[in-house]
Amino acid sequence: MRVKTEKHSLSSVVYEKILSSIIDGEYPVNQKLPTEADLCEAYNVSRPILREALARLREDNLVISRRGSGSFVINRPDSAVLEFARVASIADIQRCFEFRTNVESSAASLAAIRRTDEQLKRIWEKYEAINQANSKHDLATNEDFELHLAITEASSNHYYATVLKSLHESIKEGMNITRGLSLLAPEKRLRIVQDEHLAIVNAIAEKDEHKAGESMRHHLENARRRMFEGVTE
Repeated sequence: MRVKTEKHSLSSVVYEKILSSIIDGEYPVNQKLPTEADLCEAYNVSRPILREALARLREDNLVISRRGSGSFVINRPDSAVLEFARVASIADIQRCFEFRTNVESSAASLAAIRRTDEQLKRIWEKYEAINQANSKHDLATNEDFELHLAITEASSNHYYATVLKSLHESIKEGMNITRGLSLLAPEKRLRIVQDEHLAIVNAIAEKDEHKAGESMRHHLENARRRMFEGVTE
């Protein structure tokens, strides 16, 4: 177990260093990364650790591997992302989004089946609180978290809400980034995010189990992707 933890830690460090180099422009978009041998030497790690870091970068749509040609940078996150989070936390935030996608889509599906009228009213109230915060151009991280929490509570399975509360700090750190970047982007970005919330809430109101789960999955996958989008889009 100790070896596994160390390997995870080292691969995260390599991920962070390559990510920083991409953000700084040292590894430009559409250009090939140094060879695996050169990267291993540069970061003083083994190939398995480097490959784990590269796999994460591929999952986050930052690099792509081309058979026989190596790895190429395909996206450069806006440097503004570093105004909202330390680069050392970004790998964990991305993995948190990944985990939430499965947990919260399942919770939303159950909420559509089990929610009471009172729980639905609370969900709508949390949704409207985000609208109010958006109109004031507030960050609305607390309001966003409260909406997601209200949906998990409506699943009538306390384990979902317990998980969300236990991840409170990690979730809010991710929300700080995505919502902060949305405030720097054109206003349509905030509308897109809130439209995604509306699709989830409407599906729960209509008791559409499949649509609620898929809408939540779509929203969280997009939130994860938006973390590495430019603020000009």
